[in-house]
Amino acid sequence: MNIRNALPEEAQTIKEIYENAKLFMRASGNMHQWGGDYPELSLISRDIADKNCYICEQEGEISGVFCLFKGPDKTYNEIFEGSWKTDGDYYVIHRIAVTKHRLGVADACYSFGLSKNGVLRIDTHRDNIPMQRSLIKNGFEYCGIIYLESGDERLAFEKIV
Repeated sequence: MNIRNALPEEAQTIKEIYENAKLFMRASGNMHQWGGDYPELSLISRDIADKNCYICEQEGEISGVFCLFKGPDKTYNEIFEGSWKTDGDYYVIHRIAVTKHRLGVADACYSFGLSKNGVLRIDTHRDNIPMQRSLIKNGFEYCGIIYLESGDERLAFEKIV
C-alpha cells in the first residue's frame, strides 16, 4: 500500500469517500457522527493545502483517506473518566475513511501515524462500533472521554509503540 499526501484536485473525490463513509456509519447504527455536510469541502481543501490529508492507494486506486496532525490537539487537553497513557509528544488521526473494508487500510493508516514518533491518539463516536473494534484490534487502549469544541462527546484512544 502506498500512502501519500492528497492533491488539491482530489478534494471532490475525498468528499465522496467521506459521504460513502457516512452511509456506512448510518447502516452500522452510528446515526450522529459526521452530521450535515461535515467534513465540508473547504475543510478538506484546507487539510490538503496544509499537507495533513493523506491518501492510501492500492493497485492505483484510492482505498482510504485520513488526516494526520502533530499534537497537541486542544480537544485532547482535558480527558474525563480516564487518562492518557503518556504526557509527551503525540500525533492524532482525524477523519479516517476507507473505500473497502477489511483490506488493511485502517491498519496502514495507524502504522503511518505511529511511524512519526510512536504515539498516536484518535477519538470516535460512542456509536461507531466498527471503528472501536478496529482500534482495539490494532492495539489502541481506551483512555477516557474527550469533548469536541461543539461539546459533542468522543471516546478517546491511544497507542504507544
